[in-house]
Amino acid sequence: MPKSKVAKATKAHKPKSTKTSDPLTKRSAPSDLAPEKFRAIGHSLVDGIADFLEDLPDARTASPLLPDAMRAKLGKREMPERGADIAPILDKFSRLFFEQSTHNGSPRFFGYITSSAAPISALADLLAASVNPNCGAWALSPIATEIENESIRWLAQFMGLPGKWDGVLVSGGNMANIVGFFVARKAKATWDIRAKGVADPESQRLILYGSAEMHTWINKAADMGGLGTAAVRWIATDDELRMRPGELRRQIVADRAAGLHPFLVVGTAGTVGTGVTDPLPEIAKICKEFDLWFHVDGAYGAPAVALDDASADLKGLRLADSIAIDPHKWLYNSIEAGCLLTRHPEALRDAFAFKPSYYQFDDNEGQEVKNYFEYGPQNTRGFRALKIWLGFQQAGASGYRQMIADDIELAHRLHDFVGEHELLEQGTVSLSIATFRFVPADLRRRSRGDKAVTDYLNELNARIATALRLSGRAFVSNAHVDDRYLLRACIVNFRTTLADVRALPEAIVELGRELDERIRPKELLGGKR
Repeated sequence: MPKSKVAKATKAHKPKSTKTSDPLTKRSAPSDLAPEKFRAIGHSLVDGIADFLEDLPDARTASPLLPDAMRAKLGKREMPERGADIAPILDKFSRLFFEQSTHNGSPRFFGYITSSAAPISALADLLAASVNPNCGAWALSPIATEIENESIRWLAQFMGLPGKWDGVLVSGGNMANIVGFFVARKAKATWDIRAKGVADPESQRLILYGSAEMHTWINKAADMGGLGTAAVRWIATDDELRMRPGELRRQIVADRAAGLHPFLVVGTAGTVGTGVTDPLPEIAKICKEFDLWFHVDGAYGAPAVALDDASADLKGLRLADSIAIDPHKWLYNSIEAGCLLTRHPEALRDAFAFKPSYYQFDDNEGQEVKNYFEYGPQNTRGFRALKIWLGFQQAGASGYRQMIADDIELAHRLHDFVGEHELLEQGTVSLSIATFRFVPADLRRRSRGDKAVTDYLNELNARIATALRLSGRAFVSNAHVDDRYLLRACIVNFRTTLADVRALPEAIVELGRELDERIRPKELLGGKR
């Protein structure tokens, strides 16, 4: 910009005289709250939250309203031109929010791997939002950055990871796994993939591997990373739904022979459907043999490695190059809290660090600091670490081990209770996930091999899941094993008790009988009715 224009621009933005009549002398901002007003609103809200938590064990697990009814309940409002007293608005909405939400904190919420959040997480998020640090750079969040450093170290220590691990906190499991993917892509490409991309003449076709039970985040990663979903090799599983190492090895050999460039194998510690863990030690050996990056998706199951009786397969995650873990799953933190851990911190930074001229965050008198915008895709980052840090201090490592062990025991008790019902069929049980289905007695013999019966049972059990959710009595999801639709109960909830687990099969049988009476096709009636 010419000097004359710079002078004109500077003059145009020169502050006006600050006279007492100037409205900016003592500014009144509509978004501000006076301390006494904030205190009154905050006390009222905390009282409401405490009442909600107290009533949660007896509350409906989910709202019975379908989308149109929910929209009608909310009502339609025009965007307000002028503001209003926020206290009654917040009070009204909080009551509606408590009433009409899906309550994953309910002791009878078994639907997804979304845990009951510890109350300390709510207070941590409030505190973090109050100061509102930007955890992208140390200078913008000095104490918050140090708490994140310590939280990451504690996560690695809790899982018994050997050596010096580092990482970055992200929104959840998908993002933690995707960050791991990009770290592996940069580390294992044989050309300058950052500068030249995946279509450069020097490049090779990158290939990655995971079991047929792997979470769909891998499709997002391959798509976002420019590889295309066809680059993903879905390796067949055994009878226990674990990846077959022999099939993995054969596929890698075949891909190399075809001139392709394998670079990443993903093992799963706790699959989303049935909670099984791949044979991680065997996968680690194959990765070492072929010099591939070994990543473990432990978003759900990784914390269970801290238990004394953790399986050898699960302990194999300690051999990984990187691990995804979700503290907002089995460490009972509130959403959002995911983490990518790696034994190669320099590879993490190599994948994401840039040095733009407008970032001047290194003036720390020669002292080493961490700027987290160099360790992941986000520049602006919230203070996710506080709830993890406070959670560890409240529960301690032993407290987490006890709660995780209790969840696993309850899932196995549920599996046993299912086996006691003649109208229920056991499916799988692994970690804290149990699967099963409702099967009418007269269809049990025909439930395998008869496609019409299989299709009907799949529809029946899907309807049972929906009816159960809308009833508010409990919440389950589903898993597919072979051609069977199974009801799936996942327990990652410190509020769940034996009574809650015992009541679930009874509710399923009651709804199953009622629905079977109403919807069974005539051709499947047989001697029934």
